[in-house]
Amino acid sequence: MTLEGSEAPDFTLESTSGGDVSLEETLESGPTIVLVNRGHWCSFCAEQLATFSRVYEDLHFNEGVDVLPVVTSEAPKLVEMRDRFDYDFQLLADPDGEVAEQYSGTEQTSHGLTGIAGTYVVDTDGQVRYEQVADDLTDRTYGNWVRYFIRNDFEDAFGE
Repeated sequence: MTLEGSEAPDFTLESTSGGDVSLEETLESGPTIVLVNRGHWCSFCAEQLATFSRVYEDLHFNEGVDVLPVVTSEAPKLVEMRDRFDYDFQLLADPDGEVAEQYSGTEQTSHGLTGIAGTYVVDTDGQVRYEQVADDLTDRTYGNWVRYFIRNDFEDAFGE
């Protein structure tokens, strides 16, 4: 199942800042990038999030873009992850995988229930303009590519 070209499922999750964050609220100020991550222990997720952290300030202040990393871990573990890697955005706790299941899906692993890694760009109308679901743990879309995608009016600036 693909979400590209359809309306993104709305959600509200607990943030590492202590409050709740919803997709609907973030779309009021600009496009939103939804990242589904496997868990606080995933090094590939940490690497991908670092690439988004490097471009976050530019995207947020110049394009109104929010980044919503949905991670299938409890909030206290995500606070540790956020602080350890010094991310410029908050992480959203989805410990039961309910949001991950609506997007890229979930799977049982040696770490328990985890989200399947996915990247989604949602425009201000709530439409998914880009979707990438990882076929492999290392298969990720990075922040700089998404920055060019948004600035190129949701078209692949590199023609691929």
